[in-house]
Amino acid sequence: MTREDLNKVKLPDAPGVYVFRDAKKKVLYIGKATSLRDRVRSYFTSDLLATRSPLIAQMVEKASSISYTETNSVLEALILEASLIKQHQPPANTDQKDNKSFNYLAITKEAFPRVIIVRGRVLFDAVHPVPYTTKYVFGPFPHGGQLKEALAIVRKIFPFHDTCTPCAATLAEEPTVHLDESPKKRTANKQCRPCFNRQLGLCPGVCSGEISQEEYKEVIRNIAELFSGKFKGLQQRLAREMKKASKEERFEEARTLQRQVAALTHVRDVSLIKSDLASDGGSSRVRIEAYDVAHTGGSETLGVMVVVQAGEAIKSAYRMFKIRTSTNDDVASLSEMIVRRLSHREWPLPQIIAVDGSTAQVRVAEHSLQNAGLSIPVVGVVKDARHRPDHLIGDDASIKQFEKDILLANAESHRFAITKHRKRMRRALF
Repeated sequence: MTREDLNKVKLPDAPGVYVFRDAKKKVLYIGKATSLRDRVRSYFTSDLLATRSPLIAQMVEKASSISYTETNSVLEALILEASLIKQHQPPANTDQKDNKSFNYLAITKEAFPRVIIVRGRVLFDAVHPVPYTTKYVFGPFPHGGQLKEALAIVRKIFPFHDTCTPCAATLAEEPTVHLDESPKKRTANKQCRPCFNRQLGLCPGVCSGEISQEEYKEVIRNIAELFSGKFKGLQQRLAREMKKASKEERFEEARTLQRQVAALTHVRDVSLIKSDLASDGGSSRVRIEAYDVAHTGGSETLGVMVVVQAGEAIKSAYRMFKIRTSTNDDVASLSEMIVRRLSHREWPLPQIIAVDGSTAQVRVAEHSLQNAGLSIPVVGVVKDARHRPDHLIGDDASIKQFEKDILLANAESHRFAITKHRKRMRRALF
């Protein structure tokens, strides 16, 4: 398959799962992506052998077609990828590892089931005795780090028990558990101590007797549905339960369900985007966004965002912002621009942000990202007296690995900002 063949496939700039097939429609490889368009395009660069394994390079050569499924989030793509790999066993996926090396999500068969990550060798190898029986097993997940990140996201939505000891009173049908005025809400049992995860809100109170076995079964049901790929069905069921709880004036339960529905709709999977990048190692998928501000004495102030990927300027992704406040303050203008850019959830998030300036610009960019709940490396391009790049400051790892692309992005942002500003000045003049 060639780059020309790829150009015939209209891939969206959205999360999802892609499938390479040979001439006989046999599945060769399955992968997930933060941006389907950018990820698949990365397989057709001149440095493919340098950034991917020989097995992947051979797979691309054999492939004759690509299909894809768009998802609402990277989390959903991660789960769908695992399900499809299990179903099709594509050689370019499974030949890299045997099933015993993959990671799986297991839910144990206990009174209060634990949700844990295990290696295939523990589940399937008779040489290694299994220390527990499992009720559900999901996977394989090719990248253990991403599975851990995904489970951390899921745990914030559906708190579960993994290592703590269930409250003895609860296991004994709870004769001494104290109940409050609500028949379905429990208070912590004085005989059982809450674990550290309970204090963080990541355990529903299995250790302290705050949740019954029946209530906990619902938590496990939700997690099982989620990892089965039934996102929409799960959302719809929780929405129905929320309406019912509200109608019956169980308002605290309704609020919890409302939060869960909202969380599933707007999954904040920035951590998955970062681990997705790290798992592949190649610069071909790194999206670098560079920002610059231009004005003349505070008039016609504008800011620009440019995108560079794999050493290539992605001009279709360039954006211009007319600065609304602080038109004579470059730092404040940069802050406004980044805040407005982050409000566009439909735009893919970058892996690196480059700003034109020194410590003040880097700090204001980092502060804007922190306020949005994001952790993206920021690099500042410090200029000399002639406005030429002198040195880079900020995230050392990004500078070391992507200095050339960061400088290209910075140069493009300056060129684009000046071009747009001059056009605005000419319009204002006439």
